[in-house]
Amino acid sequence: MLNTKKISKMFFVISILILVFVGLNLTGNAQPERPFRGIFAWPPIIDPSVGLGNAAMNFQVNVYDALVYPDENGNAEPHIAKSWDISEDGLVWTFYLREGIKFHDGSELTAKDVKFSMDRMIALERGQAYLFLDRVTDTKVIDDYTVSFALKVPFGAFLDTLLQFFIINKDLVLENVEPNGEYGELGDYGQKFLNLNEAGSGPYRLKEFNTTAYYVLEQNPDYWIPFDPNCPDEWRALATKTAIVAKTLLPKRELEIYSGGLPEETLEVLDNIEGIDLARQVTGDIMYGMINNKKPPTDDIHVRKAMAWATNYKVICEVLYGGVKQAIGPISSIVPGHDPTVFQYHYNLDKAREEIEKSKYYGELDKYPIAVHANTLLYAQEQICMMYKSDWGKLGLTVEITNTPWQKIVEEMGAFDSSAHLYMISVSPGYSEAGSILESKYTSQSVRSWEQNEWLEDPELDKRIVDAIETIDKDERFQKYSELQHDIVDLCPSLFLFERADKFPYQSYYFDWPMADGDDYNKTGFNLAGRFMRIYPEKRLEILKK
Repeated sequence: MLNTKKISKMFFVISILILVFVGLNLTGNAQPERPFRGIFAWPPIIDPSVGLGNAAMNFQVNVYDALVYPDENGNAEPHIAKSWDISEDGLVWTFYLREGIKFHDGSELTAKDVKFSMDRMIALERGQAYLFLDRVTDTKVIDDYTVSFALKVPFGAFLDTLLQFFIINKDLVLENVEPNGEYGELGDYGQKFLNLNEAGSGPYRLKEFNTTAYYVLEQNPDYWIPFDPNCPDEWRALATKTAIVAKTLLPKRELEIYSGGLPEETLEVLDNIEGIDLARQVTGDIMYGMINNKKPPTDDIHVRKAMAWATNYKVICEVLYGGVKQAIGPISSIVPGHDPTVFQYHYNLDKAREEIEKSKYYGELDKYPIAVHANTLLYAQEQICMMYKSDWGKLGLTVEITNTPWQKIVEEMGAFDSSAHLYMISVSPGYSEAGSILESKYTSQSVRSWEQNEWLEDPELDKRIVDAIETIDKDERFQKYSELQHDIVDLCPSLFLFERADKFPYQSYYFDWPMADGDDYNKTGFNLAGRFMRIYPEKRLEILKK
């Protein structure tokens, strides 16, 4: 029987969130003329030294600045840094900063803030720190507007990695450290403060943050790049991700974009509404079934291979995700260094049974249930989980499904004992080569992050990946990437499910979004930069009258 009280309460909560989110004037304050309102993954980890993934990047790209910024082809171009030099041996990169750039509190951004940001990221060893750990050996302030990075070894893709390095206000953070933390006189290094506040210089500044429901950004009036008069004056993100909210807010023109997670039938309904189109963006992400390689029974390669053979990729790709491509190995086909010749699993229960019978656990599989933790509130993930339960069950495997919100998943993956046997998570390349994914997915330094549940901790594999990344000759480097991809697929540490192609319903009639049909994975996060968007309120009113 339906719990009508529970359902009524849910609709009441959603209604209140919608009122707050769409900007109903409950306070009497002036309302924004050009709000951008979107629904995204939640919650965002807003600390730029800690947060990873699209939710974090959406916030960071709008609130913080980096030394460089991607051009239309995804290549790094000058931003906070107006220029740079590289030493002949490739070990020292010197950046020359623009003068007069202000943080949101009015203080000037200088080289000391760049150094502090890099030192903090490396010390915390979280977020995108894996790009710089054991690579950046020293950051020096040459003068107020000159900073240099010394590298342990040459790294040709260093400039691209700086797209993920955001500059924070040193003085503001130090004023707000929690004492008695694990970083000595630096206390908690400002982590508690930056979980709820920001210290950026970006085009938007944080206006309001309800950690369970929404956040609101407003234009930074002192931003060093002029705003187009039609840029959003507010940038809002709402946590509630349900088809009901999408079908309620989009037709009322009270939502500009709904990011991911909608079933295909809902997307089709929305696409048929005048003024609403579907943006399709190939991101360079792979959706992985991240298998714990050290917990029984998935510590056995034959169990992992059986799971891979008993996964119905065709249904997942064509039915549940509307025609995406099945992944060929651990690297997306649009990422430079991808090898299309690696082995690709397909659905074959006979081969799956052959593998499971080779397992050391065969005959007592019922003693080792496989824990799958996923956000089953998302239609497609719920359906995939049910397929696992059915198809893997035919092999004698017991699948236990637990609905797990994102923040809980991140916490669980931080420790071996609490991590499940399987999570389904997509991972983006941090920079434009296969080495980025190989490093973030399969080296020991990414263990305990949400990017790796495989728990490989293989020193020899670590060494090979690092050696490939540090190889200067491109052809030789890509050959090493190829060999690694073949060997990783042979190990079967993950399910390589599909290449993610995001579908976003958005208001094409009055919302000008230049990246609506982009396929450049380098723009992950940057594709929702508010300063490149245009909102036309008069056109919104026009379509509301139709």
